[in-house]
Amino acid sequence: MAPPREVSREDEEDSLLLREEPIPEPEDEKQERAYETSEKVVIAIEDRESLEFEDYSVTPPFSWKKLWLFTGPGFLMSIGFLDPGNLEGDLQAGAIAGYTLLWLLLWATVMGLLIQLLSARLGVATGKHLAEHCREEYPRWASFLLWGMAELALIGADIQEVIGSAIAIKILSNGYLPLWAGVLITAIDCFIFLFLENYGVRKLEAVFAVLIGTMAISFAWMFGETKPSGKELLIGILIPKLSSKTIRQAVGVVGCVIMPHNVFLHSALVQSRKIDTTKKGRVQEAMNYYTIESTIALMVSFIINLFVTTVFAKGIYGTDKANSIGLINAGQYMEEKYGGGLLPILYIWAIGLLAAGQSSTMTGTYAGQFIMGGFLNLRLKKWLRALITRSCAIVPTIVVALIFNRSEDSLDVLNEWLNVLQSVQIPFAVIPLLYLVSKEQIMGTFKIGPKTKMAAWIVAALVMVINAYLLLDFFRAEVTGLLVGLIVFVITAAYASFIIYLVARVDTVSTLLNSIWPKGSVVTGN
Repeated sequence: MAPPREVSREDEEDSLLLREEPIPEPEDEKQERAYETSEKVVIAIEDRESLEFEDYSVTPPFSWKKLWLFTGPGFLMSIGFLDPGNLEGDLQAGAIAGYTLLWLLLWATVMGLLIQLLSARLGVATGKHLAEHCREEYPRWASFLLWGMAELALIGADIQEVIGSAIAIKILSNGYLPLWAGVLITAIDCFIFLFLENYGVRKLEAVFAVLIGTMAISFAWMFGETKPSGKELLIGILIPKLSSKTIRQAVGVVGCVIMPHNVFLHSALVQSRKIDTTKKGRVQEAMNYYTIESTIALMVSFIINLFVTTVFAKGIYGTDKANSIGLINAGQYMEEKYGGGLLPILYIWAIGLLAAGQSSTMTGTYAGQFIMGGFLNLRLKKWLRALITRSCAIVPTIVVALIFNRSEDSLDVLNEWLNVLQSVQIPFAVIPLLYLVSKEQIMGTFKIGPKTKMAAWIVAALVMVINAYLLLDFFRAEVTGLLVGLIVFVITAAYASFIIYLVARVDTVSTLLNSIWPKGSVVTGN
Protein backbone atom coordinates (compact mmCIF):
# COMPACT_ATOMS: atom_id res chain seq x y z
CA MET A 1 0.00 0.00 0.00
CA ALA A 2 1.44 3.37 -1.06
CA PRO A 3 2.19 5.85 1.74
CA PRO A 4 -0.11 8.90 2.04
CA ARG A 5 0.97 11.78 -0.19
CA GLU A 6 2.37 14.88 1.45
CA VAL A 7 -0.21 17.58 1.97
CA SER A 8 1.03 21.13 1.54
CA ARG A 9 -0.13 24.11 3.55
CA GLU A 10 -1.86 25.45 0.44
CA ASP A 11 -3.73 22.14 0.05
CA GLU A 12 -4.91 22.30 3.66
CA GLU A 13 -6.13 25.87 3.23
CA ASP A 14 -7.95 25.02 0.01
CA SER A 15 -9.57 21.88 1.47
CA LEU A 16 -12.79 23.33 2.81
CA LEU A 17 -15.05 21.51 5.22
CA LEU A 18 -18.14 22.81 3.55
CA ARG A 19 -18.55 23.74 -0.08
CA GLU A 20 -21.64 24.32 -2.15
CA GLU A 21 -19.85 24.83 -5.49
CA PRO A 22 -20.47 22.63 -8.53
CA ILE A 23 -18.55 19.36 -8.69
CA PRO A 24 -18.53 18.00 -12.24
CA GLU A 25 -19.80 14.45 -12.55
CA PRO A 26 -21.59 12.46 -15.22
CA GLU A 27 -25.34 12.73 -14.86
CA ASP A 28 -28.27 11.40 -16.85
CA GLU A 29 -30.13 14.56 -17.77
CA LYS A 30 -33.29 12.57 -18.40
CA GLN A 31 -33.59 11.50 -14.77
CA GLU A 32 -35.24 13.60 -12.08
CA ARG A 33 -32.99 14.16 -9.08
CA ALA A 34 -33.76 15.42 -5.59
CA TYR A 35 -30.83 17.85 -5.77
CA GLU A 36 -28.67 18.97 -8.64
CA THR A 37 -24.94 18.42 -8.24
CA SER A 38 -24.34 22.15 -7.79
CA GLU A 39 -26.82 22.28 -4.90
CA LYS A 40 -25.31 19.52 -2.78
CA VAL A 41 -23.24 20.18 0.31
CA VAL A 42 -19.82 18.64 -0.17
CA ILE A 43 -18.22 16.88 2.77
CA ALA A 44 -14.54 17.43 2.02
CA ILE A 45 -11.40 15.87 3.49
CA GLU A 46 -10.47 18.26 6.25
CA ASP A 47 -7.14 17.12 7.64
CA ARG A 48 -4.08 15.03 6.90
CA GLU A 49 -5.27 12.18 9.12
CA SER A 50 -8.34 11.66 6.90
CA LEU A 51 -6.08 10.78 3.96
CA GLU A 52 -5.68 7.31 5.48
CA PHE A 53 -9.28 6.68 4.40
CA GLU A 54 -8.88 7.77 0.76
CA ASP A 55 -9.75 4.27 -0.43
CA TYR A 56 -13.13 4.65 1.38
CA SER A 57 -13.11 0.97 2.36
CA VAL A 58 -13.06 1.81 6.08
CA THR A 59 -15.46 4.07 7.93
CA PRO A 60 -13.54 7.19 9.06
CA PRO A 61 -13.43 8.03 12.78
CA PHE A 62 -16.08 10.23 14.36
CA SER A 63 -15.69 13.96 13.84
CA TRP A 64 -17.74 16.69 15.51
CA LYS A 65 -17.09 18.93 12.51
CA LYS A 66 -18.53 16.37 10.13
CA LEU A 67 -21.53 15.81 12.38
CA TRP A 68 -22.20 19.53 12.08
CA LEU A 69 -21.97 19.31 8.28
CA PHE A 70 -24.44 16.42 8.19
CA THR A 71 -26.84 18.22 10.56
CA GLY A 72 -29.93 19.57 8.83
CA PRO A 73 -32.02 16.90 7.06
CA GLY A 74 -33.08 15.27 10.34
CA PHE A 75 -34.33 18.56 11.76
CA LEU A 76 -36.35 19.28 8.60
CA MET A 77 -37.80 15.77 8.93
CA SER A 78 -38.62 16.35 12.61
CA ILE A 79 -40.99 19.17 11.67
CA GLY A 80 -43.39 16.43 10.57
CA PHE A 81 -43.61 15.51 14.28
CA LEU A 82 -44.42 19.12 15.21
CA ASP A 83 -47.06 20.17 12.71
CA PRO A 84 -50.42 21.62 13.86
CA GLY A 85 -52.08 18.19 13.59
CA ASN A 86 -49.59 16.76 16.07
CA LEU A 87 -49.98 19.76 18.38
CA GLU A 88 -53.75 19.29 18.38
CA GLY A 89 -53.26 15.61 19.25
CA ASP A 90 -50.90 16.63 22.07
CA LEU A 91 -53.23 19.19 23.62
CA GLN A 92 -56.25 16.87 23.44
CA ALA A 93 -54.24 14.03 24.99
CA GLY A 94 -53.23 16.32 27.85
CA ALA A 95 -56.71 17.81 28.29
CA ILE A 96 -58.53 14.45 28.35
CA ALA A 97 -55.91 11.99 29.64
CA GLY A 98 -53.74 14.27 31.76
CA TYR A 99 -50.18 12.99 32.16
CA THR A 100 -51.07 9.32 31.62
CA LEU A 101 -50.18 9.10 27.90
CA LEU A 102 -46.68 10.59 28.09
CA TRP A 103 -45.13 7.10 27.99
CA LEU A 104 -46.98 6.46 24.73
CA LEU A 105 -45.77 9.75 23.29
CA LEU A 106 -42.20 8.67 24.06
CA TRP A 107 -42.50 5.22 22.50
CA ALA A 108 -44.44 6.56 19.52
CA THR A 109 -41.51 8.92 18.86
CA VAL A 110 -39.09 5.97 19.08
CA MET A 111 -41.21 4.03 16.56
CA GLY A 112 -41.29 7.04 14.26
CA LEU A 113 -37.50 7.34 14.55
CA LEU A 114 -37.03 3.74 13.40
CA ILE A 115 -39.12 4.29 10.26
CA GLN A 116 -37.38 7.59 9.48
CA LEU A 117 -33.93 6.03 9.87
CA LEU A 118 -34.89 3.36 7.35
CA SER A 119 -36.03 6.11 4.98
CA ALA A 120 -32.66 7.88 5.39
CA ARG A 121 -30.85 4.56 4.90
CA LEU A 122 -32.59 4.02 1.57
CA GLY A 123 -31.68 7.48 0.32
CA VAL A 124 -28.03 7.33 1.41
CA ALA A 125 -27.27 3.77 0.25
CA THR A 126 -28.88 4.06 -3.18
CA GLY A 127 -28.63 7.73 -4.07
CA LYS A 128 -32.34 7.71 -4.92
CA HIS A 129 -35.35 8.61 -2.82
CA LEU A 130 -38.44 6.54 -2.08
CA ALA A 131 -40.64 8.00 -4.84
CA GLU A 132 -37.99 7.25 -7.48
CA HIS A 133 -37.64 3.68 -6.28
CA CYS A 134 -41.41 3.15 -6.29
CA ARG A 135 -41.55 4.33 -9.91
CA GLU A 136 -38.81 1.87 -10.90
CA GLU A 137 -39.71 -1.16 -8.77
CA TYR A 138 -43.49 -1.37 -9.15
CA PRO A 139 -45.64 -1.92 -12.24
CA ARG A 140 -46.91 1.25 -13.84
CA TRP A 141 -50.46 0.87 -12.47
CA ALA A 142 -49.19 0.28 -8.92
CA SER A 143 -46.75 3.18 -9.17
CA PHE A 144 -49.55 5.55 -10.21
CA LEU A 145 -51.74 4.32 -7.37
CA LEU A 146 -48.93 4.89 -4.87
CA TRP A 147 -48.38 8.36 -6.29
CA GLY A 148 -52.08 9.17 -5.97
CA MET A 149 -52.11 7.98 -2.36
CA ALA A 150 -48.99 10.01 -1.55
CA GLU A 151 -50.53 13.14 -3.09
CA LEU A 152 -53.76 12.65 -1.13
CA ALA A 153 -51.79 12.24 2.10
CA LEU A 154 -49.78 15.37 1.33
CA ILE A 155 -52.87 17.44 0.53
CA GLY A 156 -54.57 16.28 3.74
CA ALA A 157 -51.50 17.12 5.83
CA ASP A 158 -51.09 20.47 4.09
CA ILE A 159 -54.69 21.46 4.76
CA GLN A 160 -54.13 20.85 8.49
CA GLU A 161 -50.86 22.79 8.43
CA VAL A 162 -52.23 25.75 6.49
CA ILE A 163 -55.38 25.90 8.64
CA GLY A 164 -53.12 25.81 11.74
CA SER A 165 -51.17 28.80 10.42
CA ALA A 166 -54.40 30.61 9.53
CA ILE A 167 -55.76 30.05 13.06
CA ALA A 168 -52.53 31.52 14.52
CA ILE A 169 -52.77 34.54 12.21
CA LYS A 170 -56.41 35.06 13.20
CA ILE A 171 -55.44 35.00 16.90
CA LEU A 172 -52.48 37.36 16.46
CA SER A 173 -54.67 39.80 14.49
CA ASN A 174 -57.32 39.75 17.27
CA GLY A 175 -59.78 38.14 14.88
CA TYR A 176 -59.43 40.87 12.26
CA LEU A 177 -58.16 38.45 9.61
CA PRO A 178 -60.52 35.52 8.88
CA LEU A 179 -59.26 32.00 8.16
CA TRP A 180 -59.33 32.40 4.38
CA ALA A 181 -57.11 35.49 4.63
CA GLY A 182 -54.68 33.57 6.83
CA VAL A 183 -54.64 30.81 4.21
CA LEU A 184 -53.69 33.29 1.50
CA ILE A 185 -50.93 34.77 3.67
CA THR A 186 -49.61 31.28 4.38
CA ALA A 187 -49.57 30.54 0.64
CA ILE A 188 -46.87 33.18 0.26
CA ASP A 189 -44.43 30.83 2.01
CA CYS A 190 -44.06 29.12 -1.37
CA PHE A 191 -42.27 32.18 -2.70
CA ILE A 192 -40.29 32.63 0.52
CA PHE A 193 -39.25 29.01 0.16
CA LEU A 194 -38.08 29.54 -3.43
CA PHE A 195 -36.23 32.69 -2.42
CA LEU A 196 -34.38 30.88 0.38
CA GLU A 197 -33.49 27.93 -1.85
CA ASN A 198 -31.46 30.26 -4.05
CA TYR A 199 -29.09 30.88 -1.13
CA GLY A 200 -28.19 27.21 -0.68
CA VAL A 201 -29.23 24.20 1.36
CA ARG A 202 -27.51 25.31 4.57
CA LYS A 203 -29.23 28.71 4.61
CA LEU A 204 -32.59 27.02 4.17
CA GLU A 205 -31.84 24.60 7.01
CA ALA A 206 -30.89 27.54 9.23
CA VAL A 207 -34.32 29.12 8.69
CA PHE A 208 -36.04 25.90 9.73
CA ALA A 209 -33.79 25.74 12.80
CA VAL A 210 -35.02 29.22 13.77
CA LEU A 211 -38.65 28.10 13.39
CA ILE A 212 -38.04 25.01 15.54
CA GLY A 213 -36.31 27.22 18.09
CA THR A 214 -39.34 29.56 18.09
CA MET A 215 -41.63 26.60 18.85
CA ALA A 216 -39.33 25.39 21.61
CA ILE A 217 -39.17 28.83 23.27
CA SER A 218 -42.93 29.45 22.96
CA PHE A 219 -44.04 26.15 24.44
CA ALA A 220 -41.27 26.17 27.05
CA TRP A 221 -42.55 29.62 28.08
CA MET A 222 -46.05 28.20 28.46
CA PHE A 223 -44.57 25.30 30.45
CA GLY A 224 -42.92 27.80 32.78
CA GLU A 225 -46.10 29.87 33.12
CA THR A 226 -48.36 26.93 33.97
CA LYS A 227 -45.80 24.96 36.07
CA PRO A 228 -46.95 21.34 35.43
CA SER A 229 -46.16 18.76 38.10
CA GLY A 230 -42.66 17.32 37.66
CA LYS A 231 -43.56 14.24 39.68
CA GLU A 232 -46.64 13.44 37.60
CA LEU A 233 -44.64 14.12 34.44
CA LEU A 234 -42.02 11.50 35.36
CA ILE A 235 -44.68 8.99 36.43
CA GLY A 236 -46.48 9.55 33.12
CA ILE A 237 -43.29 8.83 31.14
CA LEU A 238 -42.11 5.81 33.16
CA ILE A 239 -45.36 4.01 34.08
CA PRO A 240 -47.66 2.90 31.22
CA LYS A 241 -51.35 3.57 31.84
CA LEU A 242 -54.29 3.25 29.51
CA SER A 243 -58.01 3.36 30.21
CA SER A 244 -61.12 2.93 28.09
CA LYS A 245 -61.81 6.65 28.44
CA THR A 246 -58.50 7.65 26.84
CA ILE A 247 -58.22 5.02 24.09
CA ARG A 248 -59.18 7.50 21.37
CA GLN A 249 -56.46 9.94 22.45
CA ALA A 250 -53.95 7.05 22.64
CA VAL A 251 -54.78 6.07 19.09
CA GLY A 252 -54.34 9.69 18.03
CA VAL A 253 -50.91 9.95 19.67
CA VAL A 254 -49.58 6.88 17.81
CA GLY A 255 -51.49 7.45 14.59
CA CYS A 256 -50.08 10.90 13.89
CA VAL A 257 -46.43 9.95 14.47
CA ILE A 258 -45.78 8.42 11.05
CA MET A 259 -46.70 10.95 8.37
CA PRO A 260 -46.72 9.37 4.88
CA HIS A 261 -45.20 12.38 3.14
CA ASN A 262 -42.48 12.60 5.81
CA VAL A 263 -41.31 9.07 4.94
CA PHE A 264 -40.86 10.16 1.32
CA LEU A 265 -39.28 13.45 2.36
CA HIS A 266 -36.47 12.12 4.55
CA SER A 267 -35.15 9.73 1.88
CA ALA A 268 -34.70 12.76 -0.40
CA LEU A 269 -33.37 15.25 2.16
CA VAL A 270 -30.33 13.09 2.96
CA GLN A 271 -29.22 13.45 -0.65
CA SER A 272 -28.45 17.12 -0.03
CA ARG A 273 -24.96 15.94 0.98
CA LYS A 274 -22.59 14.73 -1.72
CA ILE A 275 -21.78 11.10 -0.91
CA ASP A 276 -20.11 8.56 -3.17
CA THR A 277 -22.53 5.64 -2.93
CA THR A 278 -19.94 3.32 -4.54
CA LYS A 279 -17.67 3.63 -1.48
CA LYS A 280 -18.88 1.52 1.42
CA GLY A 281 -16.97 3.40 4.11
CA ARG A 282 -18.40 6.79 3.11
CA VAL A 283 -21.95 5.44 2.91
CA GLN A 284 -21.65 3.91 6.38
CA GLU A 285 -20.15 7.14 7.68
CA ALA A 286 -23.11 9.13 6.34
CA MET A 287 -25.58 6.67 7.87
CA ASN A 288 -23.87 6.95 11.25
CA TYR A 289 -24.01 10.74 11.24
CA TYR A 290 -27.62 10.82 10.04
CA THR A 291 -28.58 8.37 12.79
CA ILE A 292 -27.08 10.64 15.45
CA GLU A 293 -28.57 13.78 13.91
CA SER A 294 -32.06 12.32 13.46
CA THR A 295 -32.07 10.98 17.01
CA ILE A 296 -31.16 14.41 18.41
CA ALA A 297 -33.79 16.08 16.21
CA LEU A 298 -36.57 13.75 17.38
CA MET A 299 -35.47 14.16 21.00
CA VAL A 300 -36.04 17.89 20.54
CA SER A 301 -39.44 17.24 18.93
CA PHE A 302 -40.39 14.90 21.80
CA ILE A 303 -39.54 17.59 24.37
CA ILE A 304 -41.64 20.16 22.49
CA ASN A 305 -44.58 17.74 22.27
CA LEU A 306 -44.07 16.97 25.96
CA PHE A 307 -44.34 20.69 26.79
CA VAL A 308 -47.65 20.98 24.92
CA THR A 309 -49.18 17.83 26.45
CA THR A 310 -48.21 18.70 30.03
CA VAL A 311 -49.29 22.35 29.73
CA PHE A 312 -52.82 21.29 28.82
CA ALA A 313 -52.76 18.42 31.31
CA LYS A 314 -52.14 21.02 34.02
CA GLY A 315 -54.48 23.70 32.67
CA ILE A 316 -57.46 21.88 31.17
CA TYR A 317 -57.51 18.27 32.45
CA GLY A 318 -60.52 17.61 34.68
CA THR A 319 -62.40 20.74 33.60
CA ASP A 320 -65.66 20.94 31.65
CA LYS A 321 -63.71 22.31 28.66
CA ALA A 322 -61.55 19.21 28.20
CA ASN A 323 -63.82 17.58 25.62
CA SER A 324 -64.30 20.69 23.49
CA ILE A 325 -60.72 21.90 23.11
CA GLY A 326 -58.98 22.37 19.77
CA LEU A 327 -56.38 24.56 18.08
CA ILE A 328 -58.70 27.52 17.66
CA ASN A 329 -59.84 27.81 21.31
CA ALA A 330 -56.89 26.27 23.21
CA GLY A 331 -55.08 29.57 23.70
CA GLN A 332 -58.25 31.33 24.82
CA TYR A 333 -58.98 28.66 27.43
CA MET A 334 -55.46 28.99 28.81
CA GLU A 335 -55.75 32.78 28.81
CA GLU A 336 -58.94 32.61 30.87
CA LYS A 337 -57.22 30.43 33.47
CA TYR A 338 -53.77 32.04 33.66
CA GLY A 339 -54.51 35.61 32.65
CA GLY A 340 -52.26 38.06 30.82
CA GLY A 341 -48.81 38.80 32.19
CA LEU A 342 -45.87 40.36 30.39
CA LEU A 343 -46.86 38.51 27.21
CA PRO A 344 -50.38 36.99 27.27
CA ILE A 345 -50.31 33.21 27.06
CA LEU A 346 -52.81 33.37 24.18
CA TYR A 347 -50.22 35.09 21.98
CA ILE A 348 -47.40 32.82 23.12
CA TRP A 349 -49.54 29.88 21.99
CA ALA A 350 -50.30 31.59 18.67
CA ILE A 351 -46.61 32.33 17.98
CA GLY A 352 -45.67 28.68 18.56
CA LEU A 353 -48.59 27.51 16.42
CA LEU A 354 -47.63 29.90 13.63
CA ALA A 355 -44.03 28.63 13.64
CA ALA A 356 -45.33 25.04 13.50
CA GLY A 357 -47.70 25.81 10.65
CA GLN A 358 -45.25 27.83 8.57
CA SER A 359 -42.39 25.34 8.92
CA SER A 360 -44.58 22.33 8.15
CA THR A 361 -46.18 23.96 5.10
CA MET A 362 -42.73 24.71 3.69
CA THR A 363 -41.51 21.16 4.27
CA GLY A 364 -44.80 20.01 2.74
CA THR A 365 -43.93 22.01 -0.39
CA TYR A 366 -40.51 20.36 -0.36
CA ALA A 367 -42.04 16.88 0.00
CA GLY A 368 -44.51 17.62 -2.80
CA GLN A 369 -41.66 18.44 -5.18
CA PHE A 370 -39.89 15.17 -4.43
CA ILE A 371 -43.06 13.07 -4.60
CA MET A 372 -44.28 14.51 -7.89
CA GLY A 373 -40.83 14.61 -9.48
CA GLY A 374 -39.91 11.10 -8.32
CA PHE A 375 -43.09 9.30 -9.33
CA LEU A 376 -43.53 11.11 -12.65
CA ASN A 377 -39.83 11.65 -13.45
CA LEU A 378 -40.48 15.35 -14.02
CA ARG A 379 -37.61 17.75 -14.61
CA LEU A 380 -39.35 21.08 -14.12
CA LYS A 381 -37.95 24.39 -12.98
CA LYS A 382 -38.14 24.77 -9.21
CA TRP A 383 -40.53 27.69 -9.21
CA LEU A 384 -42.96 25.84 -11.51
CA ARG A 385 -42.79 22.59 -9.55
CA ALA A 386 -43.26 24.42 -6.24
CA LEU A 387 -46.16 26.44 -7.68
CA ILE A 388 -47.92 23.27 -8.86
CA THR A 389 -47.32 21.55 -5.53
CA ARG A 390 -48.53 24.57 -3.56
CA SER A 391 -51.64 25.01 -5.70
CA CYS A 392 -52.68 21.38 -5.14
CA ALA A 393 -52.98 22.14 -1.42
CA ILE A 394 -53.84 25.85 -1.28
CA VAL A 395 -56.87 25.72 -3.60
CA PRO A 396 -58.72 23.03 -1.60
CA THR A 397 -57.60 24.67 1.65
CA ILE A 398 -59.21 28.00 0.71
CA VAL A 399 -62.42 26.16 -0.13
CA VAL A 400 -62.24 24.31 3.19
CA ALA A 401 -61.54 27.55 5.09
CA LEU A 402 -64.60 29.22 3.56
CA ILE A 403 -66.86 26.26 4.29
CA PHE A 404 -65.60 25.44 7.79
CA ASN A 405 -65.16 28.99 9.08
CA ARG A 406 -68.65 28.95 10.53
CA SER A 407 -67.91 27.28 13.86
CA GLU A 408 -65.24 25.59 15.95
CA ASP A 409 -67.21 22.34 15.87
CA SER A 410 -67.04 22.18 12.08
CA LEU A 411 -63.26 22.61 12.22
CA ASP A 412 -63.03 19.72 14.68
CA VAL A 413 -65.06 17.53 12.29
CA LEU A 414 -62.75 18.55 9.45
CA ASN A 415 -59.69 17.63 11.51
CA GLU A 416 -61.14 14.18 12.26
CA TRP A 417 -61.68 13.51 8.57
CA LEU A 418 -58.15 14.70 7.75
CA ASN A 419 -56.71 12.42 10.44
CA VAL A 420 -58.61 9.52 8.86
CA LEU A 421 -57.21 10.48 5.46
CA GLN A 422 -53.66 10.43 6.87
CA SER A 423 -54.27 7.10 8.57
CA VAL A 424 -55.41 5.28 5.46
CA GLN A 425 -52.32 6.42 3.54
CA ILE A 426 -49.69 5.15 5.99
CA PRO A 427 -49.39 1.60 4.52
CA PHE A 428 -48.65 3.03 1.07
CA ALA A 429 -45.50 4.71 2.33
CA VAL A 430 -44.30 2.27 4.99
CA ILE A 431 -44.79 -1.05 3.15
CA PRO A 432 -42.86 0.02 0.01
CA LEU A 433 -40.11 1.39 2.27
CA LEU A 434 -39.74 -1.91 4.15
CA TYR A 435 -39.86 -3.83 0.88
CA LEU A 436 -37.05 -1.74 -0.61
CA VAL A 437 -34.67 -1.65 2.38
CA SER A 438 -34.99 -5.45 2.68
CA LYS A 439 -34.05 -6.09 -0.95
CA GLU A 440 -30.39 -6.94 -1.60
CA GLN A 441 -30.59 -6.01 -5.30
CA ILE A 442 -31.36 -2.45 -4.24
CA MET A 443 -29.50 -2.01 -0.95
CA GLY A 444 -26.56 -4.37 -1.50
CA THR A 445 -24.67 -4.89 1.75
CA PHE A 446 -26.77 -2.18 3.41
CA LYS A 447 -30.02 -4.11 3.38
CA ILE A 448 -31.49 -4.40 6.86
CA GLY A 449 -30.84 -7.50 8.94
CA PRO A 450 -33.43 -9.92 10.38
CA LYS A 451 -33.69 -8.17 13.77
CA THR A 452 -34.17 -4.72 12.27
CA LYS A 453 -36.63 -6.14 9.75
CA MET A 454 -38.66 -7.79 12.51
CA ALA A 455 -38.69 -4.62 14.61
CA ALA A 456 -39.71 -2.51 11.61
CA TRP A 457 -42.56 -4.84 10.65
CA ILE A 458 -43.80 -4.96 14.23
CA VAL A 459 -43.88 -1.15 14.30
CA ALA A 460 -45.57 -0.99 10.90
CA ALA A 461 -48.15 -3.62 11.87
CA LEU A 462 -48.84 -1.90 15.20
CA VAL A 463 -49.38 1.48 13.56
CA MET A 464 -51.61 -0.03 10.86
CA VAL A 465 -53.70 -1.96 13.41
CA ILE A 466 -54.11 1.15 15.55
CA ASN A 467 -55.15 3.20 12.55
CA ALA A 468 -57.55 0.42 11.47
CA TYR A 469 -59.18 0.75 14.89
CA LEU A 470 -59.42 4.53 14.36
CA LEU A 471 -61.03 3.99 10.96
CA LEU A 472 -63.49 1.41 12.27
CA ASP A 473 -64.48 3.65 15.17
CA PHE A 474 -64.84 6.67 12.90
CA PHE A 475 -66.92 4.97 10.19
CA ARG A 476 -69.10 3.27 12.77
CA ALA A 477 -70.14 6.71 13.97
CA GLU A 478 -70.22 8.54 10.62
CA VAL A 479 -71.43 6.03 8.01
CA THR A 480 -75.20 5.51 7.94
CA GLY A 481 -77.52 4.09 5.31
CA LEU A 482 -77.33 0.99 3.11
CA LEU A 483 -76.05 2.70 -0.04
CA VAL A 484 -73.28 4.61 1.76
CA GLY A 485 -72.36 1.46 3.65
CA LEU A 486 -72.11 -0.52 0.39
CA ILE A 487 -69.87 2.13 -1.20
CA VAL A 488 -67.61 2.15 1.86
CA PHE A 489 -67.45 -1.67 1.75
CA VAL A 490 -66.37 -1.73 -1.92
CA ILE A 491 -63.73 0.96 -1.37
CA THR A 492 -62.46 -0.85 1.73
CA ALA A 493 -62.19 -4.13 -0.19
CA ALA A 494 -60.17 -2.46 -2.95
CA TYR A 495 -58.01 -0.73 -0.35
CA ALA A 496 -57.29 -3.98 1.52
CA SER A 497 -56.52 -5.80 -1.77
CA PHE A 498 -53.87 -3.26 -2.71
CA ILE A 499 -52.26 -3.54 0.74
CA ILE A 500 -52.19 -7.34 0.41
CA TYR A 501 -50.54 -6.96 -3.01
CA LEU A 502 -47.85 -4.67 -1.55
CA VAL A 503 -47.18 -7.00 1.39
CA ALA A 504 -47.02 -10.06 -0.89
CA ARG A 505 -44.08 -8.51 -2.78
CA VAL A 506 -41.90 -8.43 0.33
CA ASP A 507 -39.22 -11.14 0.07
CA THR A 508 -39.86 -12.91 3.36
CA VAL A 509 -43.62 -12.95 2.88
CA SER A 510 -43.30 -14.03 -0.76
CA THR A 511 -41.00 -16.89 0.15
CA LEU A 512 -43.43 -18.13 2.79
CA LEU A 513 -46.45 -17.87 0.49
CA ASN A 514 -44.64 -19.48 -2.46
CA SER A 515 -43.80 -22.43 -0.23
CA ILE A 516 -47.53 -22.83 0.37
CA TRP A 517 -48.57 -22.19 -3.25
CA PRO A 518 -45.51 -23.30 -5.26
CA LYS A 519 -47.15 -22.78 -8.64
CA GLY A 520 -46.71 -19.01 -8.40
CA SER A 521 -50.07 -17.91 -7.17
CA VAL A 522 -48.40 -14.93 -5.47
CA VAL A 523 -47.23 -11.95 -7.50
CA THR A 524 -43.63 -11.20 -6.58
CA GLY A 525 -42.31 -9.24 -9.54
CA ASN A 526 -43.29 -6.57 -12.02
